[in-house]
Amino acid sequence: MSKTPITKQRILGIDPGSRLTGFGIIDVDVKLTTYVASGSVQSARGSFPERLQLIFQSIGEIVAEYQPQIVAIESVFVHKNAGSALKLGQARAAALCATFCMAAEVHEYAPREIKQAIVGTGAATKEQVQHMVTSLLSLDGAPSADAADALAAALCCAHRQRMHVRLNDVAEMRVIR
Repeated sequence: MSKTPITKQRILGIDPGSRLTGFGIIDVDVKLTTYVASGSVQSARGSFPERLQLIFQSIGEIVAEYQPQIVAIESVFVHKNAGSALKLGQARAAALCATFCMAAEVHEYAPREIKQAIVGTGAATKEQVQHMVTSLLSLDGAPSADAADALAAALCCAHRQRMHVRLNDVAEMRVIR
């Protein structure tokens, strides 16, 4: 029997974007992962500062309503366009800052790491991530791509936490022997 108790925790996954920011919320305990909510903050209109403000306010409202203990967010990566990466970083910061009022634990994951944890390959397509998220959470239909990516970040965090607990339990068992 595990000596490390896992209580029910709420995880907010965030897939940041300057035009669409996905969010996904799951509840996790020792054996069960339950879907709570998901969606996207659409911030494609207005000046860039206005869009950042909308991301900040919307994620703040989500945090106030669902009160997550943990936030799992995609880290920024630079593919080809440094300007796009800078905008993505600012959108990510707006979303992340909106969670600080809850004093939640923050975990950051690279997009490839999330895909690897959910699909089994870091090169998975958005459609594959949607399919696996739908399957893992037993959803009736596929969430939008951004919401699926956010749910995948939350699921990745949940999987990592469970693995950490299991590894600690094994280490404790070895010490006892």
